[in-house]
Amino acid sequence: MNTLLALAKEKFEQSLPFVLYKKPKENRFKAVFQKDDSLHLVKDFKETGFVFAPFNYDSPSILLSPDRILESAFDFDIRDIDAVPKNLRPDSVARIRYIDLVSRAIDAIKSNEFRKVVLSRKVEVSFTGSPIALFKKLIKTYDNAFCYLWFHPKVGIWLGATPEILVKRRGLNFTTMSLAGTQAYDEAVKNPVWSIKELDEQQLVTDYIKENLGASTKKLHISQVENVRAGQLWHLRTKISGEMTKDDFGLLTNKLHPTPAVCGLPLQASKKFILANEGYNRSFYTGYLGELNFKKNNSRNTNRRNTENNAYRTLTTASELYVNLRCLQLVANKAQIYVGGGITGESDPTKEWEETVHKSRTMLNIL
Repeated sequence: MNTLLALAKEKFEQSLPFVLYKKPKENRFKAVFQKDDSLHLVKDFKETGFVFAPFNYDSPSILLSPDRILESAFDFDIRDIDAVPKNLRPDSVARIRYIDLVSRAIDAIKSNEFRKVVLSRKVEVSFTGSPIALFKKLIKTYDNAFCYLWFHPKVGIWLGATPEILVKRRGLNFTTMSLAGTQAYDEAVKNPVWSIKELDEQQLVTDYIKENLGASTKKLHISQVENVRAGQLWHLRTKISGEMTKDDFGLLTNKLHPTPAVCGLPLQASKKFILANEGYNRSFYTGYLGELNFKKNNSRNTNRRNTENNAYRTLTTASELYVNLRCLQLVANKAQIYVGGGITGESDPTKEWEETVHKSRTMLNIL
């Protein structure tokens, strides 16, 4: 076994917190190990560590203290993963419940309670295998995603492969995105065709982020909408970048989370509907996770051979947070998979159910 994975296995058996993670398109993975099982919380976003935040921002965010940070190449073999989706037997009760939930949301939208809401559900399957083996499969299968295995004995075990950045920050500069719309990937189709409902949903998210950042940012740049593939799914994505007017990353993060892509519009009304009607606690699903205030090297020189100029290196504060989508939680001998979708007045309840089935395959494929 890879040395770093063996160390993670040892820490898991000792019930000590850690996270393994790989960033999109990278061929190396990292680990953050905490020396004891203390439960640290984020208070003002000036802390340094790996943050794990819940959907409900009224609940505390967990911070793994970076007592030891290691990095490793993928120097291990993983059997090829069959790309054919693994299907569960249809759950008729879950189907009826979710379609009814979506129908009630559409009625609420037509009654002008809110414009959009993101509704989710939980799929539970048996699992008795190794979390570390699952992580290895994740990084083999989902190259274009942030893949992670997160463990704290007082919180639990979570794994995921998310395509969505909440925000990247280096110094005062930041990048975020709006990600909405979902279609199943088809090898025969080079460019997916999007419906008006999906395009409108994407634009709602983009407009909200632009308006909500408001006076706290400047030099805002919004890209063209583009297609992005994540595993066996297509999404619509718009990149948004700019500069913070002051060094307050907590303010910026709180303005972005939760976005309409995971909650809805208006924020308070859609969140109220979710908490009252979904029928379960999302916990860390549709929250966010990642590096908070890590120190990164800046160099004036891009030529590594020029050692004289490389002496002029500076350290800058950088954060990189991802929305916790396409994830699962391991509880006892079960894997609880979380999936959802955006609902607007043009939504079709049956098609929304089918979309969650497609999304569940991201995690089902590695199980």
